Amino acid sequence: MTKLAQAITDLSAEERLSLIGALWDSLSDADAAVPDSQREELDRRLLLFEQDKGEAANWDSIKAELRSRA
Repeated sequence: MTKLAQAITDLSAEERLSLIGALWDSLSDADAAVPDSQREELDRRLLLFEQDKGEAANWDSIKAELRSRA
């Protein structure tokens, strides 16, 4: 394991999550380019969502359903 990898492993979960956020924020759009095929799929899903917004479940109802299954 590299020194950097070990240093990251030694961080708390909160510190690692903060590092993930900082790394993500440091990327430009060009650094994290989405392939055309994925962009098309995202656009298709967004269009379906926009068309059926009234049918979408909110997060609280999804959590409640998942908890009831457990």
